[in-house]
Amino acid sequence: FDPRHYLRTHCYGLPRTGPHRLRFLLESVKDLRETLKKKGSTLVVRKGKPEDVVCDLITQLGSVTAVVFHEEVRETL
Repeated sequence: FDPRHYLRTHCYGLPRTGPHRLRFLLESVKDLRETLKKKGSTLVVRKGKPEDVVCDLITQLGSVTAVVFHEEVRETL
């Protein structure tokens, strides 16, 4: 979870993520983790800036061959 996604917007100071969306996200991650666990896998969840967290995670794991990510579309006005 990138803390920057839960700040206010630049233009109007509105919350980027409201309480209902946050609840949905947390419940979805919990459900995904439980589903993966039933299949013998797991889900790694971290809080922090992705550019820092991913680097630390790669260092911890040691044998990473690929990293896949998406970039959020920025607000333009």
